[in-house]
Amino acid sequence: MTDPIAAIILAAGMGTRMKSDLHKVLHPIAGRPMLLHLIDAFDAVGAAEKVVVVGARREQVEAAVVPLGVRIAPQDEQLGTAHAALMAKNALAGFDGIAIVCFGDVPFLKPATIARLVEHVSGDEAARVAVLGFRPNDPKAYGRIIADRDGSIAKVVEFKDASDDERAITLCNAGVTAVRSTDLWPLLERVGNDNAAAEYYLPDVITLTLADGDRAVVVETDPDEVIGINSRAELAYAESRWQAARREAAMAAGASLIAPDTVWFAWDTKIGRDVLIEPNTFFGPGVTIADRATIRANSHIEGASVGEGAEVGPYARLRPGAVLGEKSKVGNFVEVKKATLGKGAKANHLSYIGDAEVGAGANIGAGTITCNYDGFFKYKTVIGAGAFVGSNSALVAPVTIGAGAIVGAGSTVTQDVEADALRLVRPPQETKPGWAKRFRDMMSAKKAEKSQ
Repeated sequence: MTDPIAAIILAAGMGTRMKSDLHKVLHPIAGRPMLLHLIDAFDAVGAAEKVVVVGARREQVEAAVVPLGVRIAPQDEQLGTAHAALMAKNALAGFDGIAIVCFGDVPFLKPATIARLVEHVSGDEAARVAVLGFRPNDPKAYGRIIADRDGSIAKVVEFKDASDDERAITLCNAGVTAVRSTDLWPLLERVGNDNAAAEYYLPDVITLTLADGDRAVVVETDPDEVIGINSRAELAYAESRWQAARREAAMAAGASLIAPDTVWFAWDTKIGRDVLIEPNTFFGPGVTIADRATIRANSHIEGASVGEGAEVGPYARLRPGAVLGEKSKVGNFVEVKKATLGKGAKANHLSYIGDAEVGAGANIGAGTITCNYDGFFKYKTVIGAGAFVGSNSALVAPVTIGAGAIVGAGSTVTQDVEADALRLVRPPQETKPGWAKRFRDMMSAKKAEKSQ
């Protein structure tokens, strides 16, 4: 594609059906706001400009997109989709290329589909306007497209204005519209509001194009690609479709999912080959799983890196900053946060490892915790290579356990332990023969006296 592309994303509506204080287009799918999924697609086709038209809760949208280099165009009055698109004119002053107008709640638009639309309005014999169409199982209240077999459009009509015969047509308008910018602004300025809703409709640019004797075409795509999200139920459906596709992709790339429907990925999860993922596993954003790793059942992983051949879970939690080295192991009911486990290091049971560095081959016993927080600041624990920390130990940071050192079970360690040393922090043990029986007899007698 040689023509530059500009995205005009309409996100000015209230989204009242979501019943939320969060702007509709910022509700997440796979842990990422739906609007950012759409922006990613335009980035993938090299869009030169991206403009989001904002209205209600504009400050939320601005905070999400301005850091990404996206321009903002306010629509103070919501007078319709054509009016909203026209609000981007100033932001795109001087732009000469193909403008793609779409809605911010259509997160699954693919880069390849954007490219197809652009191709239809590029070149010497291009159409003046190209619009994306789809054929849903239930056409509902979507606008309809009447087109020839070659995709040439004869008429577009909003559902509110359609006749019964027109409503029987199954080809629907997704609202994603491609027009050369030099044509777009004059067309938008000519759109009127003589319709049932008294709104300025974006599809009227097609009607005006046809009235001018120019050609408009429809490009059909799969209905799931243009899912519009207006309610929590539709958001859940979109999430389910995204997850289903991602699970298929993970398995096609060489991962084994024992119960695929119970595994939940984030938008940026990276899974290697020959990875085994057991049921009920949840991946939050920022996770990388290397080849041949095993993720046992009921684990929650976010912002973490799992090395080649490592094992996680069952019932493990890896929080942001957790880095597991090659063939390391984090077992059941172990939580790791902002900590690195070296090659072959193990924390098999019931431990918390936070703000720590664990050397290669170290073994962390059951019930061990790194006490990393004093109520005001966080501190680091360093456990050297080959060290052994006995069960039920508390390592009070900042503290270093030297390479090869052993910490006896039940110890509370507040000072550094040198390499290859043994640290025991226990009171002396004392046995008093018969004491327990005498105690029971005494207390039983007292209880008997009170009951009289």
